[in-house]
Amino acid sequence: MASERLPSRPACLLVASGAAEGVSAPSFLHCFTLASAAFNLQVATPGGKAVDFVDVDEGSSRWVQDFRLRPYASPAKLESIDGARYHALLVPSCPGALADLASSGSLARILQHFRSESKPICAVGHGVAALCCATSEDGTWAFQGYSVTGPSVYELVRAPGFARLPLVVEDFIKEAGASFSASEPDAVHVVLDRHLVTGQNASSTVLAVQNLVFLCGVR
Repeated sequence: MASERLPSRPACLLVASGAAEGVSAPSFLHCFTLASAAFNLQVATPGGKAVDFVDVDEGSSRWVQDFRLRPYASPAKLESIDGARYHALLVPSCPGALADLASSGSLARILQHFRSESKPICAVGHGVAALCCATSEDGTWAFQGYSVTGPSVYELVRAPGFARLPLVVEDFIKEAGASFSASEPDAVHVVLDRHLVTGQNASSTVLAVQNLVFLCGVR
């Protein structure tokens, strides 16, 4: 008897910042490894820029070195991505998101599609700022009325550049008509509301991505 064909895995788009402020290495590592096991994964950045990793620690330094040698380390251009081809969207913690993703028209188009189709979305830590771009012409945020977490003001204020931040995610979310919650600084805190998963910080990456995988029904 012919063996049954295994169903093809759903496609997941991993969107990362291409800005100089970079992408959290530990958060990206967990996003990439967990999502690769469950999805056909495509990494994309604005302009297809290479990812600059920050916060590289002992647990991620070797992985980052190996990753940079792989052919899939070259991201696709976010501007050329068709959101309809993907079942899930994942944004790791990216300090650089405030500089590019938070104002990306290309990402806004993709997020609006995901919102209208109720497709699973997961954004972690500084990557939650990427969701801020999904604002319509009348100023309505795509995730108005959702429950969301992200970096708290208490976490952000510890960084030396706090006063120069172009956007404070907590303030944006509250002003946009969504419900914001946060735990104590650096605590693991994940919020799941309908098809949207958000994690407060890089420490919340694993639990957030596990929820994304669960939402997609991937076994």
